[in-house]
Amino acid sequence: MEFIASVKYIGLAAFAYLLGSIPWGLILASQFGAVDVRQAGSKNIGATNVLRTTGAGLGILTLIGDLSKGALPVWLAVGMTAQLELLDASYVSVVALCAFGGHLYPVFLKFKTGGKGAATAAGCFLIISPGAMGIAMMVFILFAGISNRVSVGSLAAVAALAPAVWWSTNVGVFTACAGIMTVFIYVRHRENIRRLISGTEPVIWKRKDK
Repeated sequence: MEFIASVKYIGLAAFAYLLGSIPWGLILASQFGAVDVRQAGSKNIGATNVLRTTGAGLGILTLIGDLSKGALPVWLAVGMTAQLELLDASYVSVVALCAFGGHLYPVFLKFKTGGKGAATAAGCFLIISPGAMGIAMMVFILFAGISNRVSVGSLAAVAALAPAVWWSTNVGVFTACAGIMTVFIYVRHRENIRRLISGTEPVIWKRKDK
């Protein structure tokens, strides 16, 4: 029984990574938009670049796909554990990090040209801590609206995630998981940060000159 349980736990972690590796943005844009997003716009496979290069419909579908890559395996991991004690929280966090890692370093793309991770991280914590995700979403809307830039909203929301997770769950393992994701997301946004500093980061909508 212990062997079977171990196989199940390892198998779900592997499934999380493989699911995270599915490049929904690349698939949707190439199949229905005739665009290779790795060669267009910001050259990223995430929802924002898909939206900018192919339109809102495929962008929204990509966002749903990337959210689901985090939410589904974490939901399954929570269902496999009876109580969210330290060991169980650690396992759920491992599954979340596997899904997140798959999105950043997808095996189906030879571990290259992965996404930036914000949507998949959001999917993970939508299951782990809906309250923390609610706070992060409000921060995203506020900063994206003020700055008129998706990247600013994403970076602000991610910065708020770990403190919000600690506040809502008081579980150190989940907070550490959020912190690890935050570091990787910031690294993946380094080009956005450079463009923000230089003032060349694309805006969400163009304001008409008065």
